Amino acid sequence: MRRRAADAVELMDLPDCDARLLDNTYRQFGLVNRMVSGWRKLYIRELRPALEQSTAPARLLDIGSGGGDLACQLAEWARRDGLALRITGIDPDARAAAFARRRPALPGVEFRQAHSSDLVREGNSFDFVISNHVLHHLPAADLQQLLSDSAALASRKVLHNDLRRSPAAYALFWAAALPFRQSYIRADGLTSIRRSYTPAELSAIAPPGWKVEPGAAFHQVLTLRRN
Repeated sequence: MRRRAADAVELMDLPDCDARLLDNTYRQFGLVNRMVSGWRKLYIRELRPALEQSTAPARLLDIGSGGGDLACQLAEWARRDGLALRITGIDPDARAAAFARRRPALPGVEFRQAHSSDLVREGNSFDFVISNHVLHHLPAADLQQLLSDSAALASRKVLHNDLRRSPAAYALFWAAALPFRQSYIRADGLTSIRRSYTPAELSAIAPPGWKVEPGAAFHQVLTLRRN
Protein backbone atom coordinates (compact mmCIF):
# COMPACT_ATOMS: atom_id res chain seq x y z
CA MET A 1 0.00 0.00 0.00
CA ARG A 2 2.97 2.36 0.40
CA ARG A 3 3.71 2.26 -3.31
CA ARG A 4 1.17 2.41 -6.12
CA ALA A 5 0.94 -0.86 -8.09
CA ALA A 6 0.93 0.90 -11.44
CA ASP A 7 1.81 -2.26 -13.39
CA ALA A 8 -0.91 -4.47 -11.91
CA VAL A 9 -3.47 -5.63 -14.48
CA GLU A 10 -7.21 -5.96 -13.90
CA LEU A 11 -8.69 -9.16 -15.31
CA MET A 12 -11.63 -7.44 -16.99
CA ASP A 13 -9.22 -5.30 -19.01
CA LEU A 14 -7.70 -8.35 -20.68
CA PRO A 15 -8.98 -8.78 -24.27
CA ASP A 16 -9.48 -12.52 -23.79
CA CYS A 17 -11.21 -12.41 -20.40
CA ASP A 18 -14.28 -14.61 -19.88
CA ALA A 19 -17.27 -12.93 -21.56
CA ARG A 20 -19.79 -14.30 -19.05
CA LEU A 21 -17.79 -13.11 -16.07
CA LEU A 22 -17.32 -9.75 -17.74
CA ASP A 23 -21.07 -9.31 -18.34
CA ASN A 24 -21.71 -10.27 -14.72
CA THR A 25 -19.15 -7.68 -13.65
CA TYR A 26 -20.89 -4.92 -15.62
CA ARG A 27 -24.20 -6.08 -14.17
CA GLN A 28 -22.91 -5.99 -10.59
CA PHE A 29 -21.27 -2.59 -10.99
CA GLY A 30 -24.64 -0.95 -10.38
CA LEU A 31 -24.87 -2.34 -6.85
CA VAL A 32 -21.19 -1.75 -6.09
CA ASN A 33 -21.35 1.86 -7.23
CA ARG A 34 -24.47 2.54 -5.19
CA MET A 35 -22.76 1.04 -2.16
CA VAL A 36 -19.36 2.70 -2.28
CA SER A 37 -18.82 5.38 -4.92
CA GLY A 38 -20.77 8.22 -3.31
CA TRP A 39 -22.45 9.57 -6.43
CA ARG A 40 -25.72 10.35 -4.68
CA LYS A 41 -23.92 12.91 -2.51
CA LEU A 42 -21.97 14.21 -5.50
CA TYR A 43 -25.20 14.63 -7.44
CA ILE A 44 -26.85 16.54 -4.58
CA ARG A 45 -23.81 18.69 -3.85
CA GLU A 46 -22.27 19.26 -7.28
CA LEU A 47 -24.82 18.62 -10.01
CA ARG A 48 -28.34 19.29 -8.76
CA PRO A 49 -27.76 22.93 -7.72
CA ALA A 50 -26.23 23.69 -11.11
CA LEU A 51 -29.07 21.93 -12.93
CA GLU A 52 -31.63 23.93 -10.96
CA GLN A 53 -30.02 27.12 -12.26
CA SER A 54 -29.95 26.00 -15.90
CA THR A 55 -32.39 27.60 -18.29
CA ALA A 56 -31.81 24.94 -20.96
CA PRO A 57 -31.28 21.17 -20.75
CA ALA A 58 -27.79 20.53 -19.42
CA ARG A 59 -25.41 18.08 -21.09
CA LEU A 60 -23.23 15.64 -19.16
CA LEU A 61 -20.50 13.37 -20.47
CA ASP A 62 -19.65 10.19 -18.55
CA ILE A 63 -16.17 9.08 -19.63
CA GLY A 64 -15.40 5.39 -19.24
CA SER A 65 -19.06 4.67 -18.62
CA GLY A 66 -18.58 0.89 -18.46
CA GLY A 67 -21.90 -0.91 -18.24
CA GLY A 68 -23.83 2.37 -18.10
CA ASP A 69 -25.26 2.10 -14.58
CA LEU A 70 -24.05 5.51 -13.39
CA ALA A 71 -25.37 7.38 -16.43
CA CYS A 72 -28.77 5.77 -15.98
CA GLN A 73 -28.77 6.47 -12.24
CA LEU A 74 -27.95 10.16 -12.75
CA ALA A 75 -30.66 10.43 -15.39
CA GLU A 76 -33.21 8.90 -13.03
CA TRP A 77 -32.29 11.24 -10.17
CA ALA A 78 -32.58 14.26 -12.44
CA ARG A 79 -35.93 13.03 -13.78
CA ARG A 80 -37.30 12.60 -10.26
CA ASP A 81 -36.19 16.13 -9.44
CA GLY A 82 -37.86 17.52 -12.56
CA LEU A 83 -34.53 18.62 -14.03
CA ALA A 84 -33.53 18.46 -17.68
CA LEU A 85 -30.32 16.51 -18.21
CA ARG A 86 -28.98 14.83 -21.33
CA ILE A 87 -26.24 12.26 -20.76
CA THR A 88 -23.72 10.73 -23.14
CA GLY A 89 -21.75 7.76 -21.89
CA ILE A 90 -18.58 6.81 -23.75
CA ASP A 91 -16.19 3.91 -23.37
CA PRO A 92 -13.38 2.89 -25.73
CA ASP A 93 -13.97 -0.79 -24.91
CA ALA A 94 -16.37 -2.29 -27.44
CA ARG A 95 -17.58 -4.83 -24.87
CA ALA A 96 -18.57 -2.15 -22.37
CA ALA A 97 -20.26 -0.01 -25.01
CA ALA A 98 -22.23 -3.01 -26.30
CA PHE A 99 -23.41 -3.93 -22.79
CA ALA A 100 -24.51 -0.35 -22.09
CA ARG A 101 -26.43 -0.15 -25.37
CA ARG A 102 -28.33 -3.31 -24.43
CA ARG A 103 -29.80 -1.55 -21.41
CA PRO A 104 -33.46 -0.52 -21.62
CA ALA A 105 -33.57 2.84 -23.37
CA LEU A 106 -33.88 5.93 -21.18
CA PRO A 107 -34.92 9.33 -22.56
CA GLY A 108 -31.93 11.62 -22.82
CA VAL A 109 -29.30 8.90 -22.35
CA GLU A 110 -27.06 7.58 -25.12
CA PHE A 111 -23.98 5.36 -25.19
CA ARG A 112 -21.11 5.34 -27.66
CA GLN A 113 -17.91 3.43 -28.17
CA ALA A 114 -15.51 6.36 -28.23
CA HIS A 115 -12.48 7.96 -26.63
CA SER A 116 -12.66 11.41 -25.08
CA SER A 117 -10.27 12.69 -27.76
CA ASP A 118 -12.78 11.62 -30.42
CA LEU A 119 -15.33 14.00 -28.94
CA VAL A 120 -12.78 16.81 -28.78
CA ARG A 121 -12.01 16.32 -32.48
CA GLU A 122 -15.74 16.39 -33.24
CA GLY A 123 -16.04 19.77 -31.52
CA ASN A 124 -18.40 18.55 -28.80
CA SER A 125 -19.15 20.54 -25.66
CA PHE A 126 -20.78 19.55 -22.37
CA ASP A 127 -21.76 21.39 -19.23
CA PHE A 128 -20.34 18.63 -17.04
CA VAL A 129 -17.73 15.93 -17.59
CA ILE A 130 -17.47 13.09 -15.08
CA SER A 131 -15.86 9.71 -14.63
CA ASN A 132 -16.07 7.00 -12.01
CA HIS A 133 -13.18 4.72 -11.05
CA VAL A 134 -11.31 5.51 -14.27
CA LEU A 135 -8.19 7.47 -13.29
CA HIS A 136 -6.36 4.55 -11.69
CA HIS A 137 -6.73 2.48 -14.86
CA LEU A 138 -4.72 4.84 -17.02
CA PRO A 139 -1.00 5.05 -17.77
CA ALA A 140 0.51 8.45 -16.97
CA ALA A 141 0.33 9.82 -20.52
CA ASP A 142 -3.27 8.64 -20.98
CA LEU A 143 -4.27 10.23 -17.69
CA GLN A 144 -2.88 13.58 -18.77
CA GLN A 145 -4.70 13.24 -22.10
CA LEU A 146 -7.95 12.51 -20.29
CA LEU A 147 -7.57 15.62 -18.16
CA SER A 148 -6.73 17.74 -21.21
CA ASP A 149 -9.77 16.37 -23.06
CA SER A 150 -12.01 16.91 -20.02
CA ALA A 151 -10.91 20.54 -19.75
CA ALA A 152 -11.61 21.06 -23.45
CA LEU A 153 -15.04 19.42 -23.31
CA ALA A 154 -16.49 20.85 -20.07
CA SER A 155 -17.90 24.37 -19.90
CA ARG A 156 -18.84 24.28 -16.21
CA LYS A 157 -17.37 21.47 -14.13
CA VAL A 158 -15.30 18.27 -14.25
CA LEU A 159 -15.66 15.59 -11.57
CA HIS A 160 -13.36 12.56 -11.80
CA ASN A 161 -14.35 10.34 -8.87
CA ASP A 162 -11.82 7.66 -8.01
CA LEU A 163 -10.59 5.34 -5.30
CA ARG A 164 -8.15 6.48 -2.62
CA ARG A 165 -5.49 3.89 -1.79
CA SER A 166 -5.12 2.80 1.82
CA PRO A 167 -4.67 -0.44 3.79
CA ALA A 168 -8.09 0.06 5.37
CA ALA A 169 -9.78 0.35 1.99
CA TYR A 170 -8.13 -2.87 0.84
CA ALA A 171 -9.03 -4.80 3.98
CA LEU A 172 -12.64 -3.66 4.05
CA PHE A 173 -13.23 -4.36 0.36
CA TRP A 174 -11.58 -7.78 0.72
CA ALA A 175 -14.33 -8.69 3.19
CA ALA A 176 -17.24 -6.71 1.73
CA ALA A 177 -16.82 -8.14 -1.77
CA LEU A 178 -16.97 -11.78 -0.72
CA PRO A 179 -20.65 -12.11 -1.80
CA PHE A 180 -19.84 -10.96 -5.36
CA ARG A 181 -19.27 -14.22 -7.20
CA GLN A 182 -19.05 -15.28 -10.83
CA SER A 183 -17.57 -11.92 -11.81
CA TYR A 184 -14.35 -9.94 -11.62
CA ILE A 185 -15.68 -7.56 -8.97
CA ARG A 186 -13.64 -8.79 -6.02
CA ALA A 187 -10.33 -9.58 -7.72
CA ASP A 188 -10.33 -6.44 -9.84
CA GLY A 189 -11.62 -4.26 -7.02
CA LEU A 190 -8.63 -5.23 -4.89
CA THR A 191 -6.30 -4.59 -7.81
CA SER A 192 -7.98 -1.23 -8.38
CA ILE A 193 -7.27 -0.18 -4.80
CA ARG A 194 -3.61 -1.14 -5.22
CA ARG A 195 -3.45 0.85 -8.47
CA SER A 196 -5.22 3.92 -7.09
CA TYR A 197 -3.59 7.14 -5.89
CA THR A 198 -3.22 8.77 -2.51
CA PRO A 199 -4.39 12.41 -2.41
CA ALA A 200 -0.78 13.61 -2.36
CA GLU A 201 0.12 11.49 -5.40
CA LEU A 202 -2.90 12.66 -7.38
CA SER A 203 -2.30 16.31 -6.49
CA ALA A 204 1.31 16.00 -7.63
CA ILE A 205 0.36 14.94 -11.15
CA ALA A 206 -2.74 17.14 -11.58
CA PRO A 207 -2.32 20.11 -13.96
CA PRO A 208 -2.68 23.68 -12.66
CA GLY A 209 -6.28 24.59 -11.86
CA TRP A 210 -7.27 21.07 -10.82
CA LYS A 211 -8.01 20.25 -7.19
CA VAL A 212 -8.20 16.97 -5.28
CA GLU A 213 -11.22 17.01 -2.97
CA PRO A 214 -12.59 14.46 -0.47
CA GLY A 215 -15.24 12.09 -1.77
CA ALA A 216 -17.08 9.17 -0.20
CA ALA A 217 -15.23 6.83 2.13
CA PHE A 218 -11.93 5.80 0.52
CA HIS A 219 -12.68 8.03 -2.47
CA GLN A 220 -11.39 11.33 -3.81
CA VAL A 221 -12.58 13.63 -6.58
CA LEU A 222 -10.26 15.39 -9.00
CA THR A 223 -12.17 18.55 -9.91
CA LEU A 224 -11.97 21.43 -12.34
CA ARG A 225 -14.47 24.25 -11.84
CA ARG A 226 -15.28 26.89 -14.43
CA ASN A 227 -17.68 28.98 -12.28
